[in-house]
Amino acid sequence: MKSAASFLALSTAVLLNACGGENSAIAPVSATEVRGPAGDYPMVLGDPFIVDGVTYTPADVLNYDSVGFAEVAPGDGISGAHHTLPLPSYVEVTSLETGRTILVRLTQRGPMQNSNLISLSPQAWEQLGEAQLGETPSMRLPVRVRRVNPPEAERALLRGGAQVSARMDTPPGLLAVLKRKLGIAQAPAPIAAAAIDTPPTPPKPPVKPMPKVEPKPKPKPEPTAAAKAPVVPAKGLFVQVGAYSSRERAENVAKSLAGSATQSGKVWRVRTGPHKDRGQADAALAKVRGAGYADARVVTAP
Repeated sequence: MKSAASFLALSTAVLLNACGGENSAIAPVSATEVRGPAGDYPMVLGDPFIVDGVTYTPADVLNYDSVGFAEVAPGDGISGAHHTLPLPSYVEVTSLETGRTILVRLTQRGPMQNSNLISLSPQAWEQLGEAQLGETPSMRLPVRVRRVNPPEAERALLRGGAQVSARMDTPPGLLAVLKRKLGIAQAPAPIAAAAIDTPPTPPKPPVKPMPKVEPKPKPKPEPTAAAKAPVVPAKGLFVQVGAYSSRERAENVAKSLAGSATQSGKVWRVRTGPHKDRGQADAALAKVRGAGYADARVVTAP
């Protein structure tokens, strides 16, 4: 008697042979007949195919890592479609707008109408944390797609239509590098704060000479110690890591840096401190930037 895995391989081959012709979709890989790890085998590649005049040749690339654009397309669970990676296989998809990363199971060929890098099922798009379906007429998101080999426990969840926990957010410094690789223009970096965030005193305008008047001499008071040497309070120096639209993301970043997240208008600011002097603040700034937050800066706050 043939095993369930052999039956699945034969069924997949029949489906592939029935999908001939340019731009035709390859049927999704299903694990309904086979339970457990065998549900991921055999992996299918298929013959080269053409989409909008571009030929795609499926290949089993273990260290696949690329940037491009994602779209939403029909699909079940946390699944996706890719032009060349094996079916099924597993990839981490990172939003280059927010840094959020999720694990996706590739089950189809595609997209079949454009050159986007990947298409995601509605549930995968929702887990990625982007715009809700229907909010924009054309949803297209810059992403990073990296092939991974997750543990069997996570594979089983995705095969069953469930989702796994999101990965750690990608830091802003790496997102900027990936955006440049994709050719997305970056906003200009904020101007670094001065040693003390106090604007310089503008020069006084020249004073016109007044008619000379002989005033009565008055004794000049001695200046006080405070007037002689004004002291800028050392407290109130913070390292501002960034501002986030999501409270959850801001609190996660603050927790990883032993900082705090506070709301300011419609955004949540993440800061560390207060630091007792500028030297301590600069040391904290170097530590935060070393963690991947290249846009961090020193600010003063009451």
